Amino acid sequence: MKKYIPILKNTKLFSGISEEEINTMLSCLQAKLCTYKKGEYVLRQGEYIDNIMVLVEGKLHIQRDDYWGNRSIINMVGVGEMFGEAYAAPESGALMNDVLAVEDCAVLFFDVKRIITVCPAACRFHSMVVQNLFFAISEKNRQLMQKLGCMSRRTTREKLISYLSEEAKRHNSSSFSIPFNRQQLADYLSVDRSAMSGELCRMRDDGLIEFDKNRFTLL
Repeated sequence: MKKYIPILKNTKLFSGISEEEINTMLSCLQAKLCTYKKGEYVLRQGEYIDNIMVLVEGKLHIQRDDYWGNRSIINMVGVGEMFGEAYAAPESGALMNDVLAVEDCAVLFFDVKRIITVCPAACRFHSMVVQNLFFAISEKNRQLMQKLGCMSRRTTREKLISYLSEEAKRHNSSSFSIPFNRQQLADYLSVDRSAMSGELCRMRDDGLIEFDKNRFTLL
């Protein structure tokens, strides 16, 4: 577990906390490391959790399948990112989505009650974690609003333009790589893959974009 401390130091949850302090907190927060193979579920819809999780290795998709097997990708979780915080409040209910390992993964679980309850010593770094958790949840809400703005577009082209524009802003460049293949991007935007692929080609022919697999350039 200690080998992941440098990764934790660069996460939003442990921002401003030294590696030595993080090492001390691992036992205080009852941290538990779990590993998953590609294709395994980390969490299942309907489960109840009392942990906040940080991905320290691999990549995860937060997704939902309907009764007929149609998949929607809600979000992608990369190394150093936190998930599960939406269910940190008491009586927040069962999970509404699945969390799937799309690569071999390692996840650190932290007892949410240990995080939000400051220890008797009122140590500085524990108070900072509580503050960082609040800021991280605020950031997640902002990202959710961005996706809702993208999903509110009516046509496949408008959804693609909105998503690619946000990615260009995030990378601060007109050329960038996205974290999805074609099927995953279609699932993320909730559109038909064939229709989306056709629209991408038309956007290329119209001189709006260039692309090679998951590498895009906005023109």
